[in-house]
Amino acid sequence: MTVPEPRMPDSLSQRLLATAARAKRAVRGPAVAWRRRRAAEALRARQCPLRLHLGCGHNYLPGWVNIDFNRNLKQLDLRWNLADGLPAADATCELIYSEHLIEHLPVDRAVALFRDCRRALVPQGVVRVAMPSLEHLVAKYASPDWRDQEWLRWPAFQFVETRAEMLNLSFRSWGHRWLYDREELHRRLAEAGFGEISDVAWGESLHEGLRGLETRRDSLLICEAKK
Repeated sequence: MTVPEPRMPDSLSQRLLATAARAKRAVRGPAVAWRRRRAAEALRARQCPLRLHLGCGHNYLPGWVNIDFNRNLKQLDLRWNLADGLPAADATCELIYSEHLIEHLPVDRAVALFRDCRRALVPQGVVRVAMPSLEHLVAKYASPDWRDQEWLRWPAFQFVETRAEMLNLSFRSWGHRWLYDREELHRRLAEAGFGEISDVAWGESLHEGLRGLETRRDSLLICEAKK
């Protein structure tokens, strides 16, 4: 006869997890505040107005402050976890750009980052957001040529056999946390306080400094929002 192991009551387990989470935040909070002060000092040392490239990855843009949290990048101006917000001071940035960043954040953190971007922009400053399109993925799911996507031609994804597998991977791979269509991205930018939001084409912009920035062909949803 197998004797079942004692099981912790769910209510007690939940309380212990909540206590552990609070303890972790209590320890992490001062460290984040200290890093934020250091990052803010580094940005203040630069000539304003700034151009910020958020989540730059390997796409280093000359003339911009390239920000990322990846320790392995060879070119980087500021190492900072953008899930903790933006350390830039109010009204110090003229342009803010990101490509394939926002979908990697929980949606509440993404809206908080948008609010930070609006706060940091000078009047008439612009944030440009480029990302994969949920609308495009759903259309591909319903299309006979669903395999005709750049990422499905990569050797690492030759195993994909069905539409459902393709769609699930799109939601769950690469650290994706929240995918957007046009309506959702406009909604979240508006929640952050932006009023003038426009859809733009790949590499194109009314603002000279925001032209020709995209490097990912699957950046099929691109918006600009003006403060």
